[in-house]
Amino acid sequence: MDFYESRITPRAIELATEVLRSGWLSEGAMAKRFEEALASELKLAGPVAVNSGTAAIHLGLAIAGVGPGDEVIVPAQTFVATAMAVLMQHARPVFADIDPRTGNIAPESIRERISPQTKAVIPVHWGGYPCDLHEIGTIASQHGLAVIEDAAHALGATYRGQPIGAISRFTAFSFQAIKHLTTGDGGALCCRASEDEREARSRRWFGIDRQRSAPSHLGERVFDIDAVGYKYHLNDLAAAVGLGNLEGLATQLGRRREIAARYRRELADVPGLTLLRAETDRESAAWLFTALVENRDDFIRHLAADGIPTSVVHLRIDRYTVFGGRRAGLPGQEAFEAHQISLPVHAGLSEDDVNQIVRRIRQGW
Repeated sequence: MDFYESRITPRAIELATEVLRSGWLSEGAMAKRFEEALASELKLAGPVAVNSGTAAIHLGLAIAGVGPGDEVIVPAQTFVATAMAVLMQHARPVFADIDPRTGNIAPESIRERISPQTKAVIPVHWGGYPCDLHEIGTIASQHGLAVIEDAAHALGATYRGQPIGAISRFTAFSFQAIKHLTTGDGGALCCRASEDEREARSRRWFGIDRQRSAPSHLGERVFDIDAVGYKYHLNDLAAAVGLGNLEGLATQLGRRREIAARYRRELADVPGLTLLRAETDRESAAWLFTALVENRDDFIRHLAADGIPTSVVHLRIDRYTVFGGRRAGLPGQEAFEAHQISLPVHAGLSEDDVNQIVRRIRQGW
């Protein structure tokens, strides 16, 4: 039994082969097809395909105008990429507390950390469960902050009937190897405003606007560059893998949610285990199924003895020297850190696998 699953469909292999045979491997028609499919099939707003989720976050920060001396509010319960992208813009990540019953950033903690230097906030949808986006959006509007959602875990999630990726000014997705949808490695920055989308398309390729740069007889396009850009485009080979893997994604998400729902039903009364909160106004993408457990080391060993993998996935990132070292004053983070553990929840699990996991946990540890 594996904790994660990397899913490659036959269609993905077919499309990747088509690209290899075409001889066109860089960004081209396949990348455009992939972006169009993200918009039409998943209802994402202005998706701009890039080569990683980290690139997507960084591109959003750059377009939002974050720079030296600015502050960006982030949770410590995330992967290092979230705050590393802030450092890449020579800004400072300011760590807010989380709600220990969701793993997500706490809106009131955001409010408490706003200063004259604050330029943006990056809510992270832990495990695919959407943050309190209405409250966060209200705070951001009151203070003129850009919201850049880190939705690396949340492809397919919804909040108040809207898909994650169509709500905030920016939403960053990851298509890394073990995510719901993989391109091998890659990502997308979703932009609600058309001007942000145009800038993202230009700045992902060194600031060159390909759509408005005509080719010349000299063999190079005619263009000007008026902003710093990056080599962040997604190539056609990776896009082909992503486009092919969209096939069956809804079924895969459904299976994940089915497993998560079963865990909720059958583990709700287990002593020493507390399930995270699940509000009815949002639907998780169920990338993780995280719970809070007493005697976590014993729990991990108990399941491992039966061949069942578990993981904390990520521990708080404010402990790293590059971010200034561990912060005090985050009681929600402390509580979550001490007890959080995640169970396998991917679509590759059989009914026998799920039965085994539930049975083993209900035995106690």
